[in-house]
Amino acid sequence: MIRITLATTCALTLSAAPLCGQTPAPEHPFGTLREQAELQQQWLEERLETVLPRLMREHDVQMWVLPMREYNEDPLFKALAAPTRFAARRRTVFIFHDRGPEEGVERITIGGGSQGGAYEVVRATEQAPDGRPREFWGRDQWNFVVDVIRERNPRNIAVNISRDLRFADGLTAGEWEQLQEALGPELGARVVRAETLALDYLAIRVPSMHPTYVRMQELAHELIATMFSDRVITPGVTTTEDAVWWFRQRLGDLGLGTWFQPSVDIQRRGVSMADSTAPVIQRGDVLHCDVGVTALRLNTDTQHMAYVLREGESDAPDGLKQALRNGNRLQDIVMAAMRPGRTGNEILFAGLAAMREAGIDGTIYTHPIGEHGHGAGPLIGLWDRQDGVPGQGDVPIRPGTWHSIELQAATPVPEWDDQLVRMMLEEDAELTPEGEMRWVLKRQSAFHLVR
Repeated sequence: MIRITLATTCALTLSAAPLCGQTPAPEHPFGTLREQAELQQQWLEERLETVLPRLMREHDVQMWVLPMREYNEDPLFKALAAPTRFAARRRTVFIFHDRGPEEGVERITIGGGSQGGAYEVVRATEQAPDGRPREFWGRDQWNFVVDVIRERNPRNIAVNISRDLRFADGLTAGEWEQLQEALGPELGARVVRAETLALDYLAIRVPSMHPTYVRMQELAHELIATMFSDRVITPGVTTTEDAVWWFRQRLGDLGLGTWFQPSVDIQRRGVSMADSTAPVIQRGDVLHCDVGVTALRLNTDTQHMAYVLREGESDAPDGLKQALRNGNRLQDIVMAAMRPGRTGNEILFAGLAAMREAGIDGTIYTHPIGEHGHGAGPLIGLWDRQDGVPGQGDVPIRPGTWHSIELQAATPVPEWDDQLVRMMLEEDAELTPEGEMRWVLKRQSAFHLVR
């Protein structure tokens, strides 16, 4: 019986109305794959033209060298490569050389193709025995890379090595050993680490990404609203795993993906659900989901709350609504603390102090988001580290970045005999180029109601 119910549920489609007045059909909410690739290529070129030069000068980097091998790419690969390039080719070396404000940043690839015309291809080829050109390999390729570097004679050469920042540590030990050997003592003495350059390039969005990201948020909200409704959930029949797999399947039906397995869990009056595995959803339950949508190499991260109405109820109990308001208040506190130039740890400490002053029992664990779900930029706490996060918590927040405002607030609910009920909320927000913190779309301020 459950299988029949799920099959019927999975056949349900989203509203026929296009998202945000857009023309693509619901089955292709972001257009065809070709249209998506064209848009991604525009983002790539805009980012390389506007963000990269500014950051190289800000961080005093004249040349940035990023070697990587096929299937062992630097974390920056997807932010540097064309949407039609899925992996590095054999060995791909990206070289960025700042020739100054008038001439701009020279963008070179060795062994990687032009990435849709965004780079100049410098070919390292020799004549094969049959007379045809073949690419240099191994030591010969490294010697060619060094020839390109020496010809430009940069005052410094930045590489992606970092002990603390994972997104800035993309140069593997084997590649570094070979590059170091090829550079020799004189050029090797010019090598610097591009830790904040790599992190900032990954973190900063270009304005043309914003409309697509808004549509991604709309889709995430719409899917959650459908999942947390009687279109998917039948109290006493549907399990949390049924709801999870409805969400995964619906994403697949839309040609989309996710960067983590969705989850749905339950809080129930008078019952500990901590060790429950795929429990059946019952009337009176508080539901929580954690879901992400992946499209056009971007990711969302959303957590919402729902209430399963008891017979005769038309709304959630007042105590639960107050708990949600407390969660919203904590969101306001965190957003207010996210000021440009503050580090993640400074934001965490300011948020926790204001939270305690407001009498809220909560935890803050906000993170950046973008090409990676847990993205580049400052960590603002971790759920199990409310005393600060060394390394990535010491990174300052920058305008033009996206963040998942993730937290929880626990409130005793009178209707549940003062049992603590946790509002675990997460919503994507942006720190605009002008320095204003705002929701990308909106936040949840009322329970989803399952009738």
